[in-house]
Amino acid sequence: MHDLPHLLGPERTASTAALAALASERSVRRWLASGALVQLHPGWVTVPELAEDWTVRACAATGYARGPLSHMSALAVHGIVDHEVTRIDVTVRGDRRVRTSRWLRVHRSQNPFAVVSARGLPATTVARSLVDTWGAAHRARAPRGFDDVARDAVLRATRERRVTVDRLTHELGARPELPGRAALSELLGLIANGAQSVLEVIAVQQVLDVPGLPPCEQQYRIVLPGGPAFLDAAWPEVKLAVELDGAAFHGSDEARERDLARDAALAALGWLVLRFSYRQLTREPKVCRARIAAAHRARLSVVP
Repeated sequence: MHDLPHLLGPERTASTAALAALASERSVRRWLASGALVQLHPGWVTVPELAEDWTVRACAATGYARGPLSHMSALAVHGIVDHEVTRIDVTVRGDRRVRTSRWLRVHRSQNPFAVVSARGLPATTVARSLVDTWGAAHRARAPRGFDDVARDAVLRATRERRVTVDRLTHELGARPELPGRAALSELLGLIANGAQSVLEVIAVQQVLDVPGLPPCEQQYRIVLPGGPAFLDAAWPEVKLAVELDGAAFHGSDEARERDLARDAALAALGWLVLRFSYRQLTREPKVCRARIAAAHRARLSVVP
């Protein structure tokens, strides 16, 4: 009597060929017929109670395809996205004959790609995974909202220093055919200039470039009594700051109190702080620009 979980090993999934070598082909056929084993991908099996386990299915997918996790699946094991998409993405060499199925999406690459270990699974690098995901999100008939997911992943990875703008730019340089390439290049430029969040990207694109005003400084560092702080945007020559209020400002009393205390500390140093919400940035960009321009003009006569 064989102990199937023991035979499957620490990865909790194995190829039918490997199991047959440990038991017999007849035993494997009998286990599949009786439901003691279930097939995850052609030639790769596990026990029924583990069939829905994402890590087990991902391990089976990389074993079957002989290629690493890529795209959103790689971003999941790298910890760049917080959810594991049901359909698993893998990338293989262009000459590999592996078929896409309901639960597996196979991508073929003619260019060499590096493979790293993430959560014990083979995966493409963070930079490659981000660029691949961006391209998939900007293809024709991509799921609605997928481009926002790809943008958020790039912002999170760079903000958390999981990858540099230079590394992403280098990866992008090798992909002249990538869908949405110009948009990713623009986003990387904004990040290089200090943008760290979706709000900051929207602000730079729609609000902070005010006609007649000098360019603002993003993530401007200033020393307050409680320690250094970084302003979302600033015109230090007139001590004018713009702060962008995300969900935390409105959803957390603690965050709101902290931001108001910082505004008071800035005011004590002679700074004027303008705050804009997501709704204002997206629905009233002209009004926001007008407020900034008016405040800048007023500050010219106030700040020596």
